[in-house]
Amino acid sequence: QVQLVESGGGLVQPGGSLRLSCAASRSIFSINFMGWYRQAAGKERELVARVTSGGTSDYADSVKDRFTISNDNAANTVYLQTNSLKPEDTAVYYCYSDYGGRVDWGQGTQVTVSS
Repeated sequence: QVQLVESGGGLVQPGGSLRLSCAASRSIFSINFMGWYRQAAGKERELVARVTSGGTSDYADSVKDRFTISNDNAANTVYLQTNSLKPEDTAVYYCYSDYGGRVDWGQGTQVTVSS
C-alpha cells in the first residue's frame, strides 16, 4: 500500500491561489498516474487533474488554464498549482496514485474559496 500525504489546502479569497502537495511513500517513477480528485458537499467525487511519471497531464474542463499539475520524481511528490480560484472550486481535494491499476488515496485536504 502506498501512503499519500497531502498538504497545502486552506481558505482563500476568490481569485486567489493555493499550491497543493502530495508526497508518496514510494518512488513515483513507476506510476500509471498520480493526481487529484475533489468532492464538494453533496456532489460526487470528480477528477481534477492527473499526471504520468513522464509528465504528461490532463485536466477537467472546469480547471483548464487555471490549474497546473506537476511531478517531482526525485521527491516522490506531485503538486497542484491552483490559480484564479472560484467559489465553485470549494471541495475536499484527494490525492490518488495508480500503480499498475492499484489505486490508493490520501486523507484529503479542504480548499475553501470564499470572501
